[in-house]
Amino acid sequence: MKTLSSSALLVLLLGLVSGRDLASRAAAQTTPSTKPQSDINAEAQDAYRAGTTAATNNDLKTAQIDFEKVVRLVPQIPEGHTALASVLLRLGRLPQAITELEKALALKPGDIPIETNLAVAYEQTGAHKKAIVLFSSIEAAVQQTPSPDLSRALPSSVLTSYARSLAAIGQVPAAIAQMQYAVAAAPQSADLYDALGSLYAQQQNWSSAITEFQKAIQLDPRFAVAHLHLGTVLLAQQQVPAALPELSLASQLAPNNAVAALELGKAYAANNEDAKAIAAFEHALKLDPRATDAIFQLARALQRNDHARDAIPLLRQIVAADPKNSEAGASLGLALLLTGNAKDALPFLQRTLAQKPADATAHENAAAAYLQMNDLDEAAQVLRSGLKSNPNNFQLHYNLGLALKLKDDNAAAILELQIAAKLNPTAHEPHYTLGILFMQYGRYDDAARELSLAMKLHPNNADGWATLGSLYRKMDQLPEAADALREAIRQRPDQPDSHLTLATVLAQQGNAAEAAAERKKGAELERVSMNHQRAEVATNSGNSLLQKGQIADAIERFQEAITDDPNYAEAHRGLANALERQGKTAEAAAERQKADELEKSPQ
Repeated sequence: MKTLSSSALLVLLLGLVSGRDLASRAAAQTTPSTKPQSDINAEAQDAYRAGTTAATNNDLKTAQIDFEKVVRLVPQIPEGHTALASVLLRLGRLPQAITELEKALALKPGDIPIETNLAVAYEQTGAHKKAIVLFSSIEAAVQQTPSPDLSRALPSSVLTSYARSLAAIGQVPAAIAQMQYAVAAAPQSADLYDALGSLYAQQQNWSSAITEFQKAIQLDPRFAVAHLHLGTVLLAQQQVPAALPELSLASQLAPNNAVAALELGKAYAANNEDAKAIAAFEHALKLDPRATDAIFQLARALQRNDHARDAIPLLRQIVAADPKNSEAGASLGLALLLTGNAKDALPFLQRTLAQKPADATAHENAAAAYLQMNDLDEAAQVLRSGLKSNPNNFQLHYNLGLALKLKDDNAAAILELQIAAKLNPTAHEPHYTLGILFMQYGRYDDAARELSLAMKLHPNNADGWATLGSLYRKMDQLPEAADALREAIRQRPDQPDSHLTLATVLAQQGNAAEAAAERKKGAELERVSMNHQRAEVATNSGNSLLQKGQIADAIERFQEAITDDPNYAEAHRGLANALERQGKTAEAAAERQKADELEKSPQ
């Protein structure tokens, strides 16, 4: 029967016998030799003592040579192999150490210290199944003792190693049991509570995981990894306000930890703080430039902030490294679509559609690419295909309505838009589009009803109010027309059409003075708009001439633009560039300063 000795408590340390004891064991297990056995024993004894002294003095290379001599002289003695293994372990040469421990165990089957060291070595090299066989043997031996308490019989390091092997092969409940023994063996170890919490997290036992991480932090408030693990679990539970301070502290305590920076970025993103999220993801990538998750998270944050063009090279990098990454492929397709590159986007969007044939968003994006390419028939077909799997999807019905409208199939478009409006009564878009369609058909009452409802649902729409005002004027509903047009002017006072239409309505109501005032405002705004358009044309001409080296002609065009619209910053900037080419640096600086002031001032 196996016995559990006290030496099992000191794992991976030298377990050396005395030189005299080694000699006596060697004498009892003699092997044929040309030398007298006594000489061999004495030589082995001297080598063993020398190895012990060298190991004690951390001269591991010398100790290795001495213990290799012992093994060569008396290979039948297990202590020689264990001594050599202990030195090899300290040198980080695990495979060689395992070989020696296996030889020692073969010579002394059932020896608990040898089994323990070999099991831990197996775990460290990833041979978890071999490790578990030995750990189970050790556990069985402990259970046969008068006090079968693993937390007292084995050190926490052994129990932790056992737990890691169990977790590695998917036996998480058993791993948790071993970690509980480990915590009981060392109740003041923050590392062990963190490891136990991590196992609970693998089980998605979030409440127990949080409790263990908090215990670790209580023992060591500056334990960065425990703060990281706690924050990550809280984030997984969508407890973003609680997760943010933990992840922020983890990143502060471990500023060079790429995972901490990544998880902090995810928390900021979940809290709708994309500017901070982008900075955190960029920091994570500085620490680990090949971190795929950080690259992807940064790309998504850039997309959310209308920087799809900046996201594209990041997404291409991910897709190039992992062509099967469907999420990255879908994001790349969408980014290309948003930047107007539907042709390049379509293969990625089609691939996503093939991978997720029932996904509504995949159909929406692929259809949008066809619409951008003006392939209306294919867009409608993709949307109809999506509706087979998602018959109650608002966006698919609405997008199909738009596609049919573009195809001039207004009757079918109206039907789809009406379905969309019923599916999402709070959405203003279907009502607005229906209103425009009904206007085209001359169905003014229906158009007024839909446009009015659209404005109630989304009142911040100056163009919508102007359209509704014009419609009411056609319907001879002058008070309603005046109200709608005044709201359009309130939101966009610089639009001449609203003033001019309101002037017509007021004149029809007999309000000549106010009508004249609105007409004057509209005319003035039209003049300003036309002058601005002329200034844009002249500026574009000036830039073209400047590129050709025709500096004098370019200056003339820029000056014409400024005459038409003195507040057009681009004309001043173009003139500054031209004057600088003539060597007139002071005049150029004055024009450039004027351009900067105009760009900064509210228009």
